[in-house]
Amino acid sequence: MSIMLDEIGEQPAVLEKTINEEQETATRIGDLIRSRDIDVIVLVARGSSDNAALFGRYLLEVTTGIPVSLSAPSVFTLYNAKLRLSRALVIGVSQTGEGDDINFVLDRAKASGAFTVAVTNEADSTMANLADETLRIHAGRERSVAATKTYTGQMLLFYMLAAAIGDARIDHRKIPDHTAEALKLAPEVRSIAERYAFMENCVVVGRGYNYGNAYKLALKLMETCYVVAERFSSADFFHGPLAIIERRFPVIHFGPKGATRQSSVELMERLGSLNADRFSITNDAEIAKLSTCSIMLSQDIEEILSPIPFIVPAQMLAAYLAEVKGIDADAPRSLSKVTKTL
Repeated sequence: MSIMLDEIGEQPAVLEKTINEEQETATRIGDLIRSRDIDVIVLVARGSSDNAALFGRYLLEVTTGIPVSLSAPSVFTLYNAKLRLSRALVIGVSQTGEGDDINFVLDRAKASGAFTVAVTNEADSTMANLADETLRIHAGRERSVAATKTYTGQMLLFYMLAAAIGDARIDHRKIPDHTAEALKLAPEVRSIAERYAFMENCVVVGRGYNYGNAYKLALKLMETCYVVAERFSSADFFHGPLAIIERRFPVIHFGPKGATRQSSVELMERLGSLNADRFSITNDAEIAKLSTCSIMLSQDIEEILSPIPFIVPAQMLAAYLAEVKGIDADAPRSLSKVTKTL
């Protein structure tokens, strides 16, 4: 078994430990943020962490009502811009906490008066020492180049922070159990991976809370399977990109029950009329029926809690597909665990 698959399997325990170890800190940080006059939240990240931040943007805006921006680090590192951030919460997101550009932005934001929070797996990292406060993923060392347990750990910390800042009730303590149930789908995912053994191109689609997952799976397919994977919101996909679809072209789709369900149904119906190959990760019977093949998760999973359990079959798909293609998912060509960018 690959290291990547091992670490995928560790996620329920990692999530449970992170909740237990960080709940008090998240509540305290939430109280600090509530006491400040925060007008905007800025998320700073790269790579897989940026995909988690994309999820965090949706979650924080929906549950707190505070506008959220994804930072473009080059604004600071290349163009030396000076932003007015005295009423901002700036959150750096990095597995290692050693991304040069992320830490540069965090340092500049802090100097501009922002309240800064680090979301990282490394308690003694540069980021953790730089930020005003730190929320830590309790994942242990992540050995696989492809981030799995730290990605879901980052998303979990966004749930905890959102619950501490806003007034919405978020039952994030259900997530480890939902994740454990998703792991039981491994035999079905392995079978589906064999179906896509010769896939070279695909589209990955998600919307709302699962939009970040579309980016995450596309990244995993590119780095571990060398599949060219484009990613879109289902809403945007109808505005032009639909033209690339032809008979048997593979589309991988995150389709939970909830607010995005109708757009998922409409997308599956349209793709069906074009004879596309439609693979859905879903917990909705109609979406599954409209798909060429599907992975069905528990119908008890609320849409707001779906991103973490829904990404688990996607992670397994990337790992198993790499195996089917004869690629070592633990050693993708040309990649390293820490990328230094300024």
